[in-house]
Amino acid sequence: MFKIMKTIDFSYFIERYNAGEMNEAEEKWFLKELDNNEKLRSEVKLRRKADMVLKNHNIIQLRNKLSEIERKRAAEKPVKNPVKRISLRYAAVIAGFILVGSITLYFNGRSLTTDEILDRFYKSYEVTSPPRSQQAILNSDYSTAIEYYNIHDYRNAALYFSKVLDTDPRFMESTMMKGVSNFEVRNYPDAKTSFIKVIDNNDNLFIEDAQWYLALCYLRTDEQEKAVGQLNAITKSESIYKKDARRIMRKMK
Repeated sequence: MFKIMKTIDFSYFIERYNAGEMNEAEEKWFLKELDNNEKLRSEVKLRRKADMVLKNHNIIQLRNKLSEIERKRAAEKPVKNPVKRISLRYAAVIAGFILVGSITLYFNGRSLTTDEILDRFYKSYEVTSPPRSQQAILNSDYSTAIEYYNIHDYRNAALYFSKVLDTDPRFMESTMMKGVSNFEVRNYPDAKTSFIKVIDNNDNLFIEDAQWYLALCYLRTDEQEKAVGQLNAITKSESIYKKDARRIMRKMK
């Protein structure tokens, strides 16, 4: 049985987990695997970081070129019984899933430390779309701050977001990003101040994000009661973070 388990390609499941593509049963099994497999947890974290790097425009272009070369190379190869080969591949994956699931069924879920929770559920805030306001588009300091943020220089990013707010304190887009930048450098007091300001403003597009990050700040600063209260509020809302908030609460000590 254990020899069969070793043949499972966890890469397939790691990609689906990080991409949020797992169904409920598959995700439940994978989370149990993470609980009992430190090496797998490290691999998930490493893949997540690698995925972030791959979003760099130049690397994406290179990856697309390589993919095109690979597609052309594959097209030149004769294919024998493709349907049968694909069926066998997925049969092996499903068999492995059932085998491992039958074993891990006997392990109860355990509570996680704060670091383990954040390693598993935290994903860096991504700025993948144009600014949400004309105000941001026209502000050169904001553009500079975003450039620093996208190369993970969060200290300089926070500095430039602050410069924007010196001129316009009600610029919620910059307030949110300043909070995230401070969160990334573990400046949680300043981060919390930014997120609370966004939430209290109550008239912007970043309230859900700020509520989520405020909960994470409370976790990082060991304010368990506040963290639970914030996460519980998120689970009862229609927030995009509702599912992750529920998962964290199940794993908290």
